Amino acid sequence: MKVVCCQINIDWEDRQSNFARVRALIDKLRPSRNSLLILPEMFSSGFSMNVEAIHEQSPSKTEAFLGAAARLHEINIIAGLVTRGEDGKGRNEAVIFNTEGKAIRRYAKIHPFTISGEAEHYTGGDTIVTYQWQGFTVAPFICYDLRFPEVFRAAVRRGAQLFVVIANWPSKREQHWVTLLQARAIENQAYVIGVNRVGTDPRHNYSGRSLIIDPHGNIIVDGGREETVLVADLDLEKVVQWRREFPALQDMRSVVG
Repeated sequence: MKVVCCQINIDWEDRQSNFARVRALIDKLRPSRNSLLILPEMFSSGFSMNVEAIHEQSPSKTEAFLGAAARLHEINIIAGLVTRGEDGKGRNEAVIFNTEGKAIRRYAKIHPFTISGEAEHYTGGDTIVTYQWQGFTVAPFICYDLRFPEVFRAAVRRGAQLFVVIANWPSKREQHWVTLLQARAIENQAYVIGVNRVGTDPRHNYSGRSLIIDPHGNIIVDGGREETVLVADLDLEKVVQWRREFPALQDMRSVVG
């Protein structure tokens, strides 16, 4: 499976500018049919707590943009956006679009980043999501979720072979980002893709370091610290073979504490 990861500098709370940036990248790259294209957490707004300003109205402009791009290029897209729940708080979501431009899955970030005040403005999700693409079972997660290995473990019990983590992960904790992505790959014997942003917002600096990691924890592609696009071919057989050769996942046990 071909994967395309867009490590972009997000313009603060400016949908149209961010749409133009992503459109230019996709049009220049012209991803091959059935590729998986991944955009960061809250790619159209930045990591804003201003839910009133950035949440998607009905119909959603961001979903219309992503659906059109998926349909035009016949690709699968995972991207982050903000909706508003019945409680009035935001929902930090990863939405998946198929080649027909339809939103086929929605994952709400299970762990709002309490330290930054996200939990005051966003309601956490409670459901792990998986879906099938090009033979892979894919599980999306968002940013702070990366620090909670139990949700990745739950997804691997459902057969996940590829984890996608979209993020606005600040540069001051860059090494945590790299180390935790590799750990999730090693312990679950799965591909892990982390797609982060670069640039700045009113509160943080972002150093990118988007990564594509193989089931052994080896970094296949490192996006560095500038705006860029990462491309790689993933081989499902590498996951299947490694799990067969070293069947550690078969030794998982449920522990009551």
